[in-house]
Amino acid sequence: MKYAIRLIKNMFAPLDVPENTELEHGQYVLVNTDKGEEVFTVFVVNSQISKLWEKINPAKIKLIRVLTKDDMETLANIKNEEIESKLKCAALIQKHKLNMNLTRCKITFDRKKIIFYYTAPERVDFRELLKSLTQTFRRMRIDLRHIGVRDETAILEGIGVCGKQYCCASFLKKFEPTNIKLAKDQGCPVTPAKISGQCGRLLCCLHYEYSNYIEAAKGMPPIGSSVMTPDGIGKVFSLKFLNAQVSVKLEDGKIKDYDKNSIDIVDADVNIDISTEKKSYLEEETEDFDYKQLEDDKNSSTGNL
Repeated sequence: MKYAIRLIKNMFAPLDVPENTELEHGQYVLVNTDKGEEVFTVFVVNSQISKLWEKINPAKIKLIRVLTKDDMETLANIKNEEIESKLKCAALIQKHKLNMNLTRCKITFDRKKIIFYYTAPERVDFRELLKSLTQTFRRMRIDLRHIGVRDETAILEGIGVCGKQYCCASFLKKFEPTNIKLAKDQGCPVTPAKISGQCGRLLCCLHYEYSNYIEAAKGMPPIGSSVMTPDGIGKVFSLKFLNAQVSVKLEDGKIKDYDKNSIDIVDADVNIDISTEKKSYLEEETEDFDYKQLEDDKNSSTGNL
């Protein structure tokens, strides 16, 4: 039987377990990582993942021991220390007037290292802050890690607008650059509240069905183009990609849906107004919004976890 542990940002790593050592699903174990001694939960790996790992042979993390009762008490104390340490660090950040947002504090089990994860819109000169932290946490090595806003959301976890756990905190391991064109090409309502996530960037899921929309858009007439329908001439009002249908506004003002293969584009100037008479309250509030700030930049994800 093979075992794994769940690292930060929902990344799983195989556990190097000595022979004749039996573990149980859900047990707390102490392991040695590149950050030092850390505590994680054991997961029993299914047969499919076991076969995959046999092929790619990922690096294993060495098991030190299963946590004892005393270890569990130590872990609880460390969790309390992490909360207190984060508050102290936040106070020092404010004191030095630094433009950075503290996300999380992590203390290794052996208390030899303390890691502060933070986000910042630009490069931060934290030399004075580091001096203050060194004086505050005298017996620990200080590690300040700049992460992106998408990394921050992955660490903090939560439920998205779809009602499921954030993709970045569940299965998504690598972020693909996302831009506003993805939303527009799929006919999504271009309003910040509907196309952005908790991280303040465009939803990662805009990538998932994009290729399907591009394929479905083939043969579709552009919005505003003049077309001939079985009911007469009209203008394309909107597109329904997944149904392969085109909404057309006819000369009598009615809007009807037609199969994309049942209409033809015509080279004629049709005097039909297809603009909506009333905007939604979201459109009214965000018509001057700069959507570029929702797109990915160097502060979206640093991978420095």
